[in-house]
Amino acid sequence: MTLLEKINPAGVENMIRQMAESLKLQLGSDYQSAKMLGIKTGGVLVAQQLHEALKLEEEAGELNISFYRDDFSRIGLHPQVGASKIPFSIEGEIIILVDDVLYSGRTIRAAMNEIFDYGRPEKILLATLVDRTGRELPINADVVGRSMDLPHSHQVKLREDMSLEISQR
Repeated sequence: MTLLEKINPAGVENMIRQMAESLKLQLGSDYQSAKMLGIKTGGVLVAQQLHEALKLEEEAGELNISFYRDDFSRIGLHPQVGASKIPFSIEGEIIILVDDVLYSGRTIRAAMNEIFDYGRPEKILLATLVDRTGRELPINADVVGRSMDLPHSHQVKLREDMSLEISQR
């Protein structure tokens, strides 16, 4: 892989701050009662930062969507099904679903399938750090840190230090 661009943690922090402001505008005065779910693993990192920026009342949850994926053979995943951690009721709530990169849309579809196994939310807002081209399903983010028009041969990865790397496979 060839590294093409790296966005440092301060740049990612600015993106998350902008995402928090956008969520406040979309949700209005009720934003603090919204519930947040991060998709393992990168979405959990972003959700933690967004949760802190928004000062939400309820602890953020974590979705492990391994069981719900439909593309194991195509992308070479070997599912290790783990438990999700949802410390609140889904029923009738506004859910902020958070992921690091929105690409094909399959991860989000899998996450929504899992959410509905726990109940029927009033509304789901999708917040993603990076929205890149290449959608396979008609799924769009409500809040985006940065949009990227990238060829299929490129990969976007959020690192544990909260930096973003764009590389060519």
